[in-house]
Amino acid sequence: MSERSQHQTGRTAAYDSPFLRACRREPVPHTPVWFMRQAGRSLPEYRKVREGVPMLESCMRPELVTEITLQPVRRHGVDAAIFFSDIVVPLKAVGIDLDIKPGVGPVVENPVRSRADLARLRPLSGDDVPYVTEAVRLLTAELGTTPLIGFAGAPFTLASYLVEGGPSRNHEHTKALMYGDPELWADLLDRLADITAAFLKVQIEAGASAVQLFDSWVGALAPADYRRHVMPASAKVFDAVAGYGVPRIHFGVGTGELLGLMGEAGADVVGADWRVPLDEAARRVGPGKALQGNLDPAVLFAPREAVEEKAAAVLSAAAGLEGHIFNLGHGVLPTTEPDALTRLVEFVHERSAR
Repeated sequence: MSERSQHQTGRTAAYDSPFLRACRREPVPHTPVWFMRQAGRSLPEYRKVREGVPMLESCMRPELVTEITLQPVRRHGVDAAIFFSDIVVPLKAVGIDLDIKPGVGPVVENPVRSRADLARLRPLSGDDVPYVTEAVRLLTAELGTTPLIGFAGAPFTLASYLVEGGPSRNHEHTKALMYGDPELWADLLDRLADITAAFLKVQIEAGASAVQLFDSWVGALAPADYRRHVMPASAKVFDAVAGYGVPRIHFGVGTGELLGLMGEAGADVVGADWRVPLDEAARRVGPGKALQGNLDPAVLFAPREAVEEKAAAVLSAAAGLEGHIFNLGHGVLPTTEPDALTRLVEFVHERSAR
């Protein structure tokens, strides 16, 4: 069997999974569940295998990526695995001088502020990230009927790291460039869209069953700015992978006012954070899209009865949706008790069983 056939076989095995059926807005035996950052610091087994291994290095070791990605599937019984990576991995792969500093996040040595800086963003190819291809192959062989979701940061969020030089509360340098030199900004996002699309293509071609675009910081923008300055690049990413026929998920934080535009950008599934009830999120997104979300991650620190009450409210708000994937409204918080996640998966499965 050829490598391409093997990858297609992996996707075929997962094709009728509840997660992929929900993405396609088809009937499901129960509401599927997965969590952003489900493979992470909340798991003691994650902390153990990551001990002494820097974040970026951990993303470049196929066996380690495989183990970390599988950990929450084993422990929690979630309906999908999310590829363990970081949004800056493709930037590092094309030669950007950056590192992920503990307690800080991605830090870029020389921020992108001028047209001359664009030259540092060369195209990405599969040869730049062989560890991604290998890890996806290992994972799809292990996961069987459980789908693997590919991972990438969206152009705006990547640009904000590049322009700010690291995490930012107000995105002042980013907005100054976006408003002050819209032509340079557009060229920057267009180049990042190509890099992001190439990164997702590598994962899909290696066997990923779906992909999610994380636009972590785009909630900092007003709708008019999103439509003009961001949406074309996000749409370019979704268009670039449309031909593969895998579900495309779009997620951002604080994006209640942007949900309709995010749906227009081309995703099949729109993720909502916890600030907007799912029935209202569906109204804003419009028909023809599945919804993902949206329990507040902090709820998991409450007693079990309160968690179940809040989870039941999410399921109730989602009752009339064409397709629903249960998730948190953002990532699992690092100090979350792992058993709380396991119990939540069981509750959602039992409560939503058809």
